[in-house]
Amino acid sequence: MIDLTALADQHLESARTDPHGRSAELVAHDGELRQTVLALTAGSRLGEHNSPAAATLQVLRGRVRVESDDVQAEPGAGELWVLTHERHSVVALEDSVFLLTTVTNVDRGTYA
Repeated sequence: MIDLTALADQHLESARTDPHGRSAELVAHDGELRQTVLALTAGSRLGEHNSPAAATLQVLRGRVRVESDDVQAEPGAGELWVLTHERHSVVALEDSVFLLTTVTNVDRGTYA
């Protein structure tokens, strides 16, 4: 069993001492499914990158902004965002921790 609350605490503390304001850990890997806890301090950013075949971002603490050409969202604690298939970046609007769930190596189907 994975304690997301404890991992959020641990990674937020690590991010606060990291020169780039980030900390991450792959917490589940089962075939094509991957779940990663990521912590970003306020103002820290994950630069623009491609999306996997399918992905969600669930904010555990704080608030982040997901930026792309067509979509911009600001999910906060307790909210789940289905990532589009567009290149995007993520910036922390405040000290934040989120769970990134991805599915890789599958054909891209429809998007809800």
